[in-house]
Amino acid sequence: MTIATGETLPDAELIRVNAEGHEAVTLSSLLSGRRVAIFGLPGAYTPTCTASHVPSFIRTKDAFLEKGVKAIICIAVNDPFVLRHWGEETGAFEAGIVMLADADGSFTRAIGTDFDAPAVGLYGRSARYAMLADDGEVRAFNVEEERGVCELTTGESLLQNA
Repeated sequence: MTIATGETLPDAELIRVNAEGHEAVTLSSLLSGRRVAIFGLPGAYTPTCTASHVPSFIRTKDAFLEKGVKAIICIAVNDPFVLRHWGEETGAFEAGIVMLADADGSFTRAIGTDFDAPAVGLYGRSARYAMLADDGEVRAFNVEEERGVCELTTGESLLQNA
């Protein structure tokens, strides 16, 4: 079952990646007492994620901050090493986006956004979503129904709910 607006996000141990390396971090420590934007995607270096999804949150970062959002978090079912390089190459780190690796996919499964696409070699990946959370409670949640599309989940679309 997919998480819904009004529900509390489950805590998860994820791997925070940045230009210096990586470290284990609990999601609750990043959400406690804060308003955050979170977006999840099928994977680093995939075409739509690289060309559309991440750039949309880079473009809208300042507008989110103006609306009281304290952090923008990207979660991907990837290993931290891949996510680290992708964060550097996309400019996500430079923009201040927090990149979190859900390496084993446990958070993605817990919120019900996991999927497999064997034809393109994707297993246990995350559907494309964007959400706003206040102190861990989901306030807005958009999920793309169609693969390869990034419309409901762009930074611009989520900003309308901020």
